[in-house]
Amino acid sequence: MKKFWNWKKVTNEAGVESRVLELDGTIASESWFDDDITPKMFKDELFSGSGPITIWINSPGGDCIAASQIYSMLKDYPDEVTVKIDGIAASAASVVAMAGDKVLMAPTALMMIHNPSMLAFGDHNDMAKAIDILNEVKESIINAYEIKTGQSRTVLSHLMEDETWMNAKKAIELKFADGFLEDSKVDAPLEAYAFASREFDKALVNKIASKTRNEVRVGRNINELKNSLKIVKKFI
Repeated sequence: MKKFWNWKKVTNEAGVESRVLELDGTIASESWFDDDITPKMFKDELFSGSGPITIWINSPGGDCIAASQIYSMLKDYPDEVTVKIDGIAASAASVVAMAGDKVLMAPTALMMIHNPSMLAFGDHNDMAKAIDILNEVKESIINAYEIKTGQSRTVLSHLMEDETWMNAKKAIELKFADGFLEDSKVDAPLEAYAFASREFDKALVNKIASKTRNEVRVGRNINELKNSLKIVKKFI
C-alpha cells in the first residue's frame, strides 16, 4: 500500500540541512491501519531525526482518526514545525495543518473546514448513536481549531456547519494561518499577488474619459449622447 506521506532532506545555500515532510493526496485509513503502513511507522520516521521540520500540505482530506494521530504526533515533536500549504488543506488535512507552530499559505492556496461525516446503518437507536459519535468527533476537531485560532467554539461550529472555504487572506484573518508564502525571488510586496481591481477601474475610467473628451460639450442633442454611450460601451 502506498504511503500518503514522504520525507525529504533539503540543503539550503548555506549548506544547512533541514527535514521536509510532504503530505500529498488523501489521508486514507486504508493506508494508515494496514499491516505495512501504520501510525507507528509514521511516528518512527518523525522521531528518527531532530531539528525543525517543514510540512508541505496538498490534500483534500480523508480519515479524521489518521489526521488526529498525525496532529498529536506533530504537537509532541520537540522542535519547531512549520506548515506550508501550496495547494489545498481541506477537511482532515486542515486538522493536520493546525499542528504547525507557524502555518503559511500560498496566495492561491485554499483551506476548507466542515462537519465530519460517516456511514451508518441499523435502526433508530443505531442512527441516534451515529449522531452522538459525529457530535463528539466534531467537538474533538474544534479543539484543534480553537487552540490555533483562538476563535470561540460557537464561531468554529458555525464555520464547520457552513462548509467554509478560505483563501489565504481569509484564513489569515480568521487565524487558521499565520501568513503568506513569500517568493524570495520576487521583490514585489504581497499586495502584488492581489487582483488590483481599484487600479483597473481607475485605468478604465481614464481610458473612457480620453476617448470621450472630444465628444463632451454643452447642449448636445440626443443623437450625440447616444454616440458617446456607444463609445463607452466598447470599454465595459
